Amino acid sequence: MEMDLRGAVSALLSESYDPETSSADDPHVRSLLMFGETVDTLVKQGVLDRGLVLDLWWIEGMWKRVGPPALRQRQRIGEPRLFENFEALATR
Repeated sequence: MEMDLRGAVSALLSESYDPETSSADDPHVRSLLMFGETVDTLVKQGVLDRGLVLDLWWIEGMWKRVGPPALRQRQRIGEPRLFENFEALATR
């Protein structure tokens, strides 16, 4: 699976992107959610250092951009653990 992170970040930081109306099905949102959940799971498991990850990536800001559609997706499918690691690292 290829994640176009550069394209996803560019799209999600654009003025036209609205977290309140976007969907977790949007390919850019999905890419960033999958990236964030993967990285943050590795932090949770002690594979990656939390400080290093927070220095490298703007986790809190990325979650602010993709959190609203992720939370709507979580509610829609009734799975409270969906993207929980990404959210946990971003909101600690």
